[in-house]
Amino acid sequence: MPEHVKKKLQDEIEILEHELNHELPKELKKAVALGDLSENAEYHMAKQRQEFVRARLGQLKKRMADLSLINMANIPRDKAALGSTLVIYDSTKEEEIEYKLVTSEESDVTKGLISTSSPIGRALMGKKVGDTTTVVTPNGKRELEVLKLTTIHDEAE
Repeated sequence: MPEHVKKKLQDEIEILEHELNHELPKELKKAVALGDLSENAEYHMAKQRQEFVRARLGQLKKRMADLSLINMANIPRDKAALGSTLVIYDSTKEEEIEYKLVTSEESDVTKGLISTSSPIGRALMGKKVGDTTTVVTPNGKRELEVLKLTTIHDEAE
């Protein structure tokens, strides 16, 4: 897992754990002191926030565990996969575009960083130079041909 992704997830986990363990208990204590809990908006909002924070923490910890299981040895050396950079020809737009396949945390379409779970990312996964694929995007169907492929292994050398 890229170090900056790990740090970003860890930072969010630490902020949420602090909120869950320190700030929300104080808010709940104050709200309880206001009396009748059945019509206590502050109490209900703090409880809702507490549930949201717990759920988000669960998601983040699962994502960290999933990302830590990525084994570089399992990433193919001859096909598009996580970390690959591809130059593709989009016959629909009649232009060459460079994409890098990244984790969802790193994706930024404006910089050509495409998540492996996005429609274009999924369509390009496993492709080799010369392969073509059709991808359905919100803007319609696109025909993509792989012109050049650099895998994460090529970049490491």
